[in-house]
Amino acid sequence: MSDIKARAQGLSPDVAARDILNVVKDTENIYETLAIVSRRARQLAVDLKHELDQKLEEFAEVTDTIEEVVENKEQIEISKFYEKLPNPVLIAMREYLDDELYHRYNNARDEEEEV
Repeated sequence: MSDIKARAQGLSPDVAARDILNVVKDTENIYETLAIVSRRARQLAVDLKHELDQKLEEFAEVTDTIEEVVENKEQIEISKFYEKLPNPVLIAMREYLDDELYHRYNNARDEEEEV
């Protein structure tokens, strides 16, 4: 029981139950909403990974031996910062609920609805 409490204390405040009616207010379809949020989450994950790789690339050292391990405190701090960031899905859901995401349908889908 204490293990669950310890894990729950470290969770981001964005982890919470969501009102489904509020989540689907724009699309009126939960699956469509989740598709929008998941696409944005993938974009965020790729961007964060790219940004982290660029920052860590500055500290990259090429060594001939595998046995030699070099610890860089700045590199460790950067890694810890990115580990503490909320999950990209949580960020994307927050953006969606705050009406910060723009989404539209393809023309092919619009034509199907007219028929």
